[in-house]
Amino acid sequence: MALVVAGLTACANQPSTVPEVRSAPALSLEAAAPRAGTCQPPIEVLRAWDAQRAEAWARGEPRLLAPLYTPASVAGRRDRAMLRAWAERGLVVRDLRTQLLSVRVLRHTRSTWTLLVTDRLAGAVAAGRGEGRPLPRDEATTRVVRLRWVGGAWRVASVLPG
Repeated sequence: MALVVAGLTACANQPSTVPEVRSAPALSLEAAAPRAGTCQPPIEVLRAWDAQRAEAWARGEPRLLAPLYTPASVAGRRDRAMLRAWAERGLVVRDLRTQLLSVRVLRHTRSTWTLLVTDRLAGAVAAGRGEGRPLPRDEATTRVVRLRWVGGAWRVASVLPG
């Protein structure tokens, strides 16, 4: 664990701008723990997290969101409730793509990262009953995202307005 944290700390102190669109490739829904001795910057953690979230939304499975959040996360409860409401109407969200505009590390400890994240919805399709309707792109939004290391994975503990 100490080697993992040391590797993450070495990468975490630089602000980053990533001007590309992340999509939701088929990934395992189990949060992948960084390997000891590798450098996994917070941008990569967010990319993997978003891909897993997009997969849960594409499947219409709120239970698949639970491992992405800490147990007490209000953001996690809201995300699951929103997905449940969509699924109850027979809808899923496919091709969910988030454009990550910037990530800045505000604070980092062995077990937490506090990040200033600016992103926007770059594409998604609401699908159900054989039909699909593209969702509108949104404006860039800045939030403070706090990640906690729990059970061998970084999980979202809170999401607050930036």
